[in-house]
Amino acid sequence: MALKISNTVEIPDYEIEMSAIRAQGAGGQNVNKVSSAIHLRFDILQSSLPERIKEQLMLLKDSRISKEGVLVIKAQQYRTQEANREDALLRLQQLIQETCRPQKVRRPTKPSKSSQRKRVDAKKQRGAIKSQRQAKW
Repeated sequence: MALKISNTVEIPDYEIEMSAIRAQGAGGQNVNKVSSAIHLRFDILQSSLPERIKEQLMLLKDSRISKEGVLVIKAQQYRTQEANREDALLRLQQLIQETCRPQKVRRPTKPSKSSQRKRVDAKKQRGAIKSQRQAKW
């Protein structure tokens, strides 16, 4: 079974390495006995993803991606290993889908003449109010 990213992009299971580890934090005696957290490792550079997606993933300023191109996701939100496994895969899928989306082009805007005038008028009015408060000696 492969992890489906889009209609054309899939990640085969053998490229995703998952291991069970003990979860951190509160949880009573159960947390000390059961390895319910999941450590997901995904080697971006060695994967079968298209080159443009690999490049975009490597350009991300994400602390989970190492210099060698290994993405590490730790899922420990749920009590069961299966739920944490699904959560880790979902987070991997969402991260890759976000990089596939084209970024919105930012067009610089300029405030209109009337908004500039209103701003200056408001500042003058505020300044006049403050100057009336001052003691005149």
